[in-house]
Amino acid sequence: MPEILYADAAVVVCVKPVGALSEGDGENAMPTLLRAALGGEVYPVHRLDQPAGGVMVYARTKPAAARLSAAVQTEAFGKEYLAVLDGCPEAREDALCDLLFFDRQKKKSYVVKRARAGVKQARLSYRVLETAEERALVRVKLDTGRTHQIRVQFSSRGWPLTGDGKYGSRENRCTLALWSAELRFPHPVHGGELRFAARPPEAYPWTLFSADALGSL
Repeated sequence: MPEILYADAAVVVCVKPVGALSEGDGENAMPTLLRAALGGEVYPVHRLDQPAGGVMVYARTKPAAARLSAAVQTEAFGKEYLAVLDGCPEAREDALCDLLFFDRQKKKSYVVKRARAGVKQARLSYRVLETAEERALVRVKLDTGRTHQIRVQFSSRGWPLTGDGKYGSRENRCTLALWSAELRFPHPVHGGELRFAARPPEAYPWTLFSADALGSL
């Protein structure tokens, strides 16, 4: 069962395990697991790649789902991630801006040079927290939420996420090193801001870095 950080009549905040689906009705999908744990309906309002893990929020009513889905499109809904990169960016802090195209047949995103049908602007900012063994632990803040955005934007600059073979990592000792570390959003009923955080698992490559760096959100 997933770890539940908070639950009330409108929302449930949980830690999605690595490998679980963030949406869908399969036995390994988060809505199924949460229904079994809590009873009642559960509605996805945002997604997280299957090989990634971390903090997510789900709605428990249709009105709450509508309000949270609307909030996802605004700055009121904030997501911050931890990622481990193969390689170390020269700039300790920077913003990455690209045009992305998601190929539905290949299920893969690409950085492209020109706007055309299906191309969307993508922007994120990052800060290097620590380096170890020619890898960098970075904190990432998304300004847009494109498919595989973090993965493709770093990979296109020569720093694929550790364990992300789909986007160029040659590390096969682990799965994708991407973790949803912090989430903030307005409660869909009373409007007050809620904020939750969780550390990545004690497993490679996260164990390359200090507890202080991993908990520095």
